[in-house]
Amino acid sequence: MTATQERRERERAQRHQLIITAARELAEAEGWDAVTTRRLAERVEYSQPVLYSHFRGKDAIVRAVAIDGFDELATHLRHARQSAAEPRQALHAVCHAYLDFATNRPALYQAMFVMPIDVKFAHAETPPPLRAGFAEFVNCFPPDNTRRELFAEVVWSALHGMAVLSDTGRIPPDIQDQRLNLLVTRFS
Repeated sequence: MTATQERRERERAQRHQLIITAARELAEAEGWDAVTTRRLAERVEYSQPVLYSHFRGKDAIVRAVAIDGFDELATHLRHARQSAAEPRQALHAVCHAYLDFATNRPALYQAMFVMPIDVKFAHAETPPPLRAGFAEFVNCFPPDNTRRELFAEVVWSALHGMAVLSDTGRIPPDIQDQRLNLLVTRFS
């Protein structure tokens, strides 16, 4: 590859990430309905055809935002797990970090877990960042526990329920710690 080709590839990758970042910022500020290719094109100062050269449409942009989010979540959960002194504390730390992530990044969380995207969970085609996030839950359980992946799925599912129900006001947020403590106690 020539130096010119390398530069073009770098510029393309930077534009790609700029579009993802702009979509995420716009969604966090105004909601996903505000994210349109026209608004994104204006925001990143490129034409709509340039946007379409990177993404087929809004669904592809949401998917890219979600994949970035899965990577960020995995890192967030890993730090939480590694900062815990013992296994029970690790599960509590990871669960708390998950709920914190969902609360502090609502539009990103929606892209990852609520909006329809063509990302397969628990499948051979599951993207590595999503696998990494799930692994942080699995790693909270002892390696000799033959049902550790099942436990991780149930815990993750319960946390997702708590996050969505709290976000929509269907359960009161003021006892979230009690819910979290009950969940961790039952699985650790």
